[in-house]
Amino acid sequence: MNPELASWIALNHVPGLGNEGLRRLLTALGSPEQIFAAPTRALREVVKPAVAETIARGMDEAALAIADDWLQDPRNAVVTLADADYPQALLNTPDPPVLLYVKGRRELLNHPALAVVGSRNATPQGIGNAEAFAQAASAAGLCVVSGLAHGIDAAAHHGGLSGAGSSIAVVGTGLDKVYPASNRDLAHRLADAGALISEFALGTPPLPANFPRRNRIISGLSLGCLVVEASLQSGSLITARMALEQGREVFAIPGSIHSPQAKGCHYLIKQGAKLVECAGDILEELGLQTRVSAPSAKPARTHPLFKHLGYDPVDMDSLSQRSGLTIEALSAILLQLELEGRVAVLPNGLYQRVN
Repeated sequence: MNPELASWIALNHVPGLGNEGLRRLLTALGSPEQIFAAPTRALREVVKPAVAETIARGMDEAALAIADDWLQDPRNAVVTLADADYPQALLNTPDPPVLLYVKGRRELLNHPALAVVGSRNATPQGIGNAEAFAQAASAAGLCVVSGLAHGIDAAAHHGGLSGAGSSIAVVGTGLDKVYPASNRDLAHRLADAGALISEFALGTPPLPANFPRRNRIISGLSLGCLVVEASLQSGSLITARMALEQGREVFAIPGSIHSPQAKGCHYLIKQGAKLVECAGDILEELGLQTRVSAPSAKPARTHPLFKHLGYDPVDMDSLSQRSGLTIEALSAILLQLELEGRVAVLPNGLYQRVN
């Protein structure tokens, strides 16, 4: 590892320094190597005494050894503010990360991108929407950026990887860890065909405070942010707020007025987010494509029950009253429709038609 990169990585390991403190040191003292060479009194003029003392003691050699070993994989890299291919979109945000650990296709960092975020506890319809919108955006040349979480994030990555634009996951751990572990196969696909990035040092566990912080990178890398499904307490609303603060477009997919997972999207729409019904709405707003052709498909087979079962969730008793069918008859019909992928079973014994 060259000395300059070692200095960047070592500063990223200094407890209590953070992006803002490191940027102040760079402004006052110059390069990372000059920071480590500076006398303690000069450091204390810029950062807290405890932080200055840590820097003055020198680099964390154990951390550097771990990073050096990780960098032996040709898919791995560390990109700093001093690198020409540092993401230009992030440079225009209020708090750009000083360095990024990257696993995968480094060139995607400067590719036009769309953030796609939403609930971890997504409905089947929401997961389908996330994957379809991401697939269309990727086919139009946008890299799909999300956070590798369950639900909407994972669906967005799958959709992005299916197109030319591919996908980036911004994670809240060190890149030597996969969280959640159940998305390990997806993470491997991203490492091979897309990219994973993190500002957190190798070995960093999934601390709760890391995830809201990484959201500013998800939105900052992107031209706009699409919220697919979100409750009013969803972290996706944090990403949307950061997108607005960064001057990015915010889009939201509306849902049922009865669905808790639609409340966050409806709130955003009331606040001025653009309501979108298809990927073409997003591409047109971003000036990338004014018209998107819908894929040809055979007309969906209708079922008599669909006159009584819409896209709003409904319980078995209500459906029985609407249709006049017995619970036993309904159970058999719903099971068959579920096996065909046309009806989803939701928590609390609710059923919903799937488009």
